[in-house]
Amino acid sequence: MLPFDGWLHGRLNEVKAAGLYRELRTMETAPQPEMMVDGQKQIVFSSNNYLGLANDKRVIAAALNTLNQYGVGSSGSRLTTGNSDWHQELEKRIADFKQKEAALLFSSGYLANIGVLSSLPGKGDVILSDQYNHASIIDGCRLSRAETLIYQHVDMEDLEKKLIDTACYQRRFIVTDGVFSMDGTIAPLDRISELANRYDAYVIVDDAHATGVVGKNGRGTSEYFGVLPDIVIGTLSKAVGTEGGFAAGSHVFIKFLINHARTFIFQTAIPPASCAASYTALGIIEQEGEKRQHLYYNIKKLKTGLCSLGYQVKGENTAIIPVIIGDDRTAVTFSKKLQEKGIYAPAIRPPTVPAGESRIRLTVTADHDVKEITYLLKVFDFIGRELRIIK
Repeated sequence: MLPFDGWLHGRLNEVKAAGLYRELRTMETAPQPEMMVDGQKQIVFSSNNYLGLANDKRVIAAALNTLNQYGVGSSGSRLTTGNSDWHQELEKRIADFKQKEAALLFSSGYLANIGVLSSLPGKGDVILSDQYNHASIIDGCRLSRAETLIYQHVDMEDLEKKLIDTACYQRRFIVTDGVFSMDGTIAPLDRISELANRYDAYVIVDDAHATGVVGKNGRGTSEYFGVLPDIVIGTLSKAVGTEGGFAAGSHVFIKFLINHARTFIFQTAIPPASCAASYTALGIIEQEGEKRQHLYYNIKKLKTGLCSLGYQVKGENTAIIPVIIGDDRTAVTFSKKLQEKGIYAPAIRPPTVPAGESRIRLTVTADHDVKEITYLLKVFDFIGRELRIIK
């Protein structure tokens, strides 16, 4: 048997040979369009800080004020010493924002998905999960005692077929991302809800990338389609600009999670200061639609520009703009050349995306200006021609 480190080196060498090796990059400034990355000034086009709230002075002030009153940590799980009045106030605000009876905070969106999916569906149930759902949904399904069936990405004919084929199960749960993190597509929640009503199924939506961005008031895919799924899961770490996750639904559902979701019961609560920051950020989202309007202006400008250059661009009208490169190594080379030109946008490769669909996953924020977007398009034009991706 190989020594432990020798065995791990062998596995890492396999990853390197496949062109899939990953390394950490160090951000040395606050989240904003231009940052210091590994000591180099870069325009960042890969942040989930869609509305620029992670560095908003009002959000920072709310955190600082609460930090001085409550300290830096929560000191325990919510069921021991970690439940503050700030946690409860934030949950009320989230429930109102998502138009649900109640909400429950988790320490991350990842933990929220795992907590809901590992505790709610049980033996004799089946989960119907979109092909491109986030890893946290996949892991939650794996931890569930229910069976999981995968339906083709946003394919309603395939979903309906699987609903018909699973009529013998005790309960059926349809789970989907609202906005898919790697493709930027929006789940057809209106059609999913219609099928769920027709075939007596429950709908669970992870609105991580939609919260604050999608819908007239940024309430997410539910508002966008005018429907109310049974359960909405989300994160505070993207458009809200802070940290933590949540699940929203009925009062009895939240009581169920408090008593059954292990990622809630056994996890230290997020600090009250983070709750205060999130509370303030959600207020800004509700009151200042101009940020969202400017974000959509930037989305249109960037996406139109990339398409006019001849790139294959995926996604819908969201802040996630995947530019398909194809080959894994070419995507890595493209990303390195971007960095040399002062643009930070990492390559996304398998297993995160399907083989042959490696990409530069661009994300644009409300804080990017016209000059930065114009420069990005100029650089994409130059590198694309150099690597013979476009003509």
